[in-house]
Parts: sequence; C-alpha cells; structure tokens
Amino acid sequence: MTKVLSFLLLVVSSIVFAQQNKLSINKAPSQLSLFGDGFVSTHINERDFAMSPDGKEIYFTITSPRSDFQTIVFCNQTSPGEWSKPAVVSFAGMYSDLEPAFSSDGKTLYFASNRPLEGNTPKDFDIWKVTRDGNGWSTPMNLGAPVNTHQDEFYPSVTKTGHLYFTASYKGQGLGREDIYRAEWKEDKFQVPQALDSSVNSTVDEFNAFVSPDEDYILFTCFGRRDDAGGGDLYMSVKDTSGKWQPARCLTELNSKYLDYCPYVSPDGKKLFLTSTRYHSVKSFSKPKATYATVQRLWSQSLNNQGNIYWVDFEAMRIQLQMK
Repeated sequence: MTKVLSFLLLVVSSIVFAQQNKLSINKAPSQLSLFGDGFVSTHINERDFAMSPDGKEIYFTITSPRSDFQTIVFCNQTSPGEWSKPAVVSFAGMYSDLEPAFSSDGKTLYFASNRPLEGNTPKDFDIWKVTRDGNGWSTPMNLGAPVNTHQDEFYPSVTKTGHLYFTASYKGQGLGREDIYRAEWKEDKFQVPQALDSSVNSTVDEFNAFVSPDEDYILFTCFGRRDDAGGGDLYMSVKDTSGKWQPARCLTELNSKYLDYCPYVSPDGKKLFLTSTRYHSVKSFSKPKATYATVQRLWSQSLNNQGNIYWVDFEAMRIQLQMK
C-alpha cells in the first residue's frame, strides 16, 4: 500500500505541475506524433487510450516505472480545446486498473484489473466493467466465467453487437504464448471464448487488440515475428467479403525498434492512438557539458523511455495501405 500511495502522490504532483490543459482532438496529424505533450504524454509512463462516443471524455492509464501498479485517469472537455486536468477515476486507485474500453453507446466502460473478488488481496487480472451511474460510474462488476478464469485476461475491446475481444495466455489453448480471443455475446451472455485463427494469432505473442465497432478490421501488437522491428509492433487484419480475417500486415509506417502497442481508433474512425516507448536517446553532451539541472530537465519530460501516447490520421493511413 505504501508503494501505491507513493505512486499516486507522483501522479498528483505531475498533474499539478502540468504546463497546460489545452488539447485539440478534432484533426489528427498526417504523421505519427506525440499526443498532448506535457498534458497527456509526460515523463510518467502513460499507456492505453479510450474516448467516449461523444468525444468529450478521454481515459488512459498511468503506470509505475516498473509497471507493478497501474491506475486509470480521465479528462473531461470543459470547452472547445480546453480539458480538465487528469484525475484518477472514481472506481480506481487501490488496485492495478488499466486498459479502459467503452461500449459503443458509452454507457459501459470495460477494463482489466487485479482487484479481489472478496477481501483485500489482489488476484490475477480479470476483465471488469462499470456502468454509468448519474454523473459517475457504478461499483465495478467482474464479468465472471466463461470470460474470466484463474489465469490473466487483458485489454478488452467491444463491438457494436457486444462481442468481446481480449488477450489471454491459456495453457493448452490458442496458437502461441499470448493470443487474442473473442467471446461472442449471444442470448444476453458471453459464450465460451475462442482464439482467433492463424490470420491473427501465431506461435509467438499477439496481444492488446482493438477491433472496429463493425468488426471489419482488427489492430493488435505482436512480438517475435520475423517481420517485426524488434520491440513489439503493430499489425492489422481486415475481413474479406466472406467474413474471414485476412493475414495480418505489419504496419511498418508506424512501428519503431521500441515497443509500439495498445492501438485504439476514435469513435468517428478517423484517429488512431497508440502507445510507444520510443525516445530521444542522448549518449553524450557537447559543450557545454551536462549539469544536474540539464539531466533532470531531460528526464523530467516526455520521450524519456517511459511510455507515451501518440496519434495519427487513420483515414489517410488506410488509404495509403490500400494503394500498396
């Protein structure tokens, strides 16, 4: 608990000293760029991203440097281009909560958490949800079986029809170490999850998938394929006219030699957000040589090898992919 309180104090202090709360999200840049530098993307490790259907709320995760604790924070749009400073969501702050994902109507927020079913001792990670409760959120509810098991489930993504995609590493199932699963929503309940086929999953690690609301494309991260850049890269698969996933394509236009993961597309389908640990590597200083203040300033900003959130024009990117 002491570590949790120390980390939350770090979060609060970073929020207090944030330089600005101005943020325009109307038009994404044509080239992959840092999102909300100094406001959303800071020297803290940020990852994941979600936006309410009306575009007036954004949610993301802040993690401790070694990722042993995570918490979900949010910002509300107060006026065009102006946002409230990040704050921990009402249901989080005690256990590791991460990877928020909205339902298509914005009334439900799914997330991964190691919070206990009873008592105070954290357990394995499960998929949980909260629902709109007036101006806030309800008490978190565990999705239960057959989605959740005694093993870890991560990174929920939900279609318009309620089908759930998530990451798991079930022994004796799937194709690799980590795989992407789909739990069909049928007769008001989730059916037994099924691993996606070899068009998406492989014998290595596939994880953190975003599926489009219409379930016609999927973005995910893979580590260990021959065509990746080395640190974990983004891939994309689309469905053909028969409804089958096509072999995934490595998105070399976006990937780096660092970890690129946690894809998310805005509700309007126009903006792609992702998390990356890419950074400005400084191995030496020319004159004047480094001082304590220089190094402190360098490591107290974004692009310091902690995770940051990036964004790009997804519509333009898809057009370019279709032309190749």
